[in-house]
Amino acid sequence: MSNYKLANKENWKGRSSNQQLYLHEKVEFSSIKEPFTATNTKTIALLGYSSDEGVKRNLGRVGAAMGPNAIRKQLAKMANHLIPNTQLVDFGNLECLDENLEKLQADVSSSVTTLIQNKIIPIILGGSHDLAYGHYNGLVTHLKSGEKLGIINFDAHFDLRANTNGNNSGTPFYQIAVEQEAQNEEIKYMALGIRKDANTTELFDFAESKKVNYLLQEHFSINYLEHVQLRLIQFMEDVDYIYTTIDLDGFSSAFAPGVSAASPMGFYPDVVLESLKLIVESGKLLGLDVVELNPTYDIDDQTAKLAASLVHYVIHKL
Repeated sequence: MSNYKLANKENWKGRSSNQQLYLHEKVEFSSIKEPFTATNTKTIALLGYSSDEGVKRNLGRVGAAMGPNAIRKQLAKMANHLIPNTQLVDFGNLECLDENLEKLQADVSSSVTTLIQNKIIPIILGGSHDLAYGHYNGLVTHLKSGEKLGIINFDAHFDLRANTNGNNSGTPFYQIAVEQEAQNEEIKYMALGIRKDANTTELFDFAESKKVNYLLQEHFSINYLEHVQLRLIQFMEDVDYIYTTIDLDGFSSAFAPGVSAASPMGFYPDVVLESLKLIVESGKLLGLDVVELNPTYDIDDQTAKLAASLVHYVIHKL
């Protein structure tokens, strides 16, 4: 397995109540290498993808390897409203060893498979967006014959770049699309918040050729909420399960300055929260990740707090 490190309990600090009023008092710890059986009605796993090798290969600004622990530190201080029979377990971090991104993606996949087989809901903290390829492949093992796993990606970018020169943060959905095609299947992929200034015509053409559902950034806003919801419902009706991935660089830098590729032209948290509500309430959410947090460029931990708030929202809606 890639360089694996157990969770650092020092990341989980905050006010003390002795009543589990805060998440740092609720969280438990385990190892992905050891057998773990969910003992409660619902068990949620946190696993870090502590790598920005994919961003480096994609010529982006590095620093996202520190993202998982930055999210944990903010999540730790947040209020706990989980019901008593819900477990929140931190399984630590997977790191990229010897720049071997492909091995790391394979290890993420096997880790997610282990969690799913134990009826544990995986939430992966990134780290660069190349984790999506491994996360998706780990979730697919849960499917029965004929079942479909849909991808919903909140992002400014399609991440459909060809991996001719190796995998990177811009290639995960291309990899999935190509592998689905080899199996005579179509990728079930919806991208929300796509920006024309951040994707070439070649990428738009490829997305069209693969029948990718997408909403441009100017239409992914609270002003178009009914349209957004309709598109989401239509997409989700056509699949059995949903894998949701949130790329923080899709948000406006007013909310998310600390990312690998910041822009003021992104979307707002309100429409993302409304979309997540719909996704969770569908009962089809199988796995979630939050990616591209780059603490090096964050301001007052604003982006880390946004990422933690998104995770907080989802785990309490599940």
